[in-house]
Amino acid sequence: MVGLTFFFLSCQRCKLRLLLSEIRFFMVNSICFHDFSEFPFLTTFTTEGIRSNLKMYIVDSRGGAIACMLLALLFLGTWPAILTLLERRGRLPQHTYLDYTITNLLAAVIIAFTFGEFGHTNDDKPNFLVQLSQNNWPSVLFAMAGGVVLSLGNLSTQYAWAFVGLSVTEVITASITVVIGTTLNYFLDDKINRAEILFPGVACFLIAVCLGSVVHASNAKDNQEKLDGLKGSQIDKKGSISSGSYATSKKDLEDGGGKGEKAKAGTASFLIELESQRAIKVFGKSTFIGLAICLFAGICFSLFSPAFNLATNDQWNTLDDGVPHLSVYTAFFYFSCSCFVIAIILNITFLYHPAFNLPKSSIKAYLNDWEGRGWAFLAGFLCGFGNGLQFMGGQAAGYAAADAVQALPLVSTFWGVLIFGEYRKSSRRTYVFLIGMLSMFIVAVGVLMASSGHRKH
Repeated sequence: MVGLTFFFLSCQRCKLRLLLSEIRFFMVNSICFHDFSEFPFLTTFTTEGIRSNLKMYIVDSRGGAIACMLLALLFLGTWPAILTLLERRGRLPQHTYLDYTITNLLAAVIIAFTFGEFGHTNDDKPNFLVQLSQNNWPSVLFAMAGGVVLSLGNLSTQYAWAFVGLSVTEVITASITVVIGTTLNYFLDDKINRAEILFPGVACFLIAVCLGSVVHASNAKDNQEKLDGLKGSQIDKKGSISSGSYATSKKDLEDGGGKGEKAKAGTASFLIELESQRAIKVFGKSTFIGLAICLFAGICFSLFSPAFNLATNDQWNTLDDGVPHLSVYTAFFYFSCSCFVIAIILNITFLYHPAFNLPKSSIKAYLNDWEGRGWAFLAGFLCGFGNGLQFMGGQAAGYAAADAVQALPLVSTFWGVLIFGEYRKSSRRTYVFLIGMLSMFIVAVGVLMASSGHRKH
């Protein structure tokens, strides 16, 4: 019986191989005689590439690069809103970030084993698995250094969101990233981007970061005026809240119980309810704490893209002769691995030694905390695929132009206003600064994309 079963499976395997061969023959002949000149961004399926065996998929046109940037913009602008939502619901940021880190690495693995393994390998463009065994450690170290600074930046922003809000945090960090990171990438990419267009865009980002600080200060003043006008409330320096009219326990808020209806966004009652539910208590804290965290995160973010650029293009000639450059997919894998390791180490440390008076936790408590875990996993996937798309576009059009994805505050601000009620019932002064900040940001992104060049391979 065993012998017959083995014989049957062997026959079926042979039939499957024959079927796959016929399908491959049909596809190759169909593609070779089809004109793909209408779709220049599909550089994988060129006639020359098919006839010499399929090559690794690489974005190699300005149109394809811009498409990657726009999709990355959507992903990278959405995942911070998801993590902010979980923090406002009271989930510890350490738990959320550990979940996020897992799927962020998984996204890089998926990209490496699909795009990085597509087609046959060769000496000039080896695929992902081949490059893992090559002597390319100098480039690997650059990629891993980029992952370290990105992890530190992401870890910092999850606390900055609580202090200064989602919109302002993203604007400040993104603008610092562009001012420093884009300048470094411009020179690393041998000036393939048009300087007369690129640097005016960088100047617009610099103006946007200044306006972002003003918006935060103005909005904080508006919130304080609302709280001062709420009689009967007392907010001590530690962020504790007690109010005869508005005191509501976390359980009552979650269950819809308590006295009165749910507070409207932008009101003093809404701010007090939010403070009672959220994980990070911000009342009584200095406003400069949030801005300082944003500054540190922005500097970290400004370094990860130049490091990745060095990893994939070896501008400093650190590789031995004959060793091919790391592909985007291999570099992204190493980049994400180092990001994962740093995030795990720091967040497990924060479980037992939390910052900003957060309650202590443990690995057991983390494993048992399933509330919001699915959202955290989704945020990790969005960030992972967003970063991958940004690097794919940067390798084609220049990493300086790819920094246009730092327009993510436009997406984050949309989610901040729509979901979290940021800037509701604020003063006219705050709205003027907010509109000015976003307008300057839109101009800056458009100018930066217009500076896109084309990398010569």
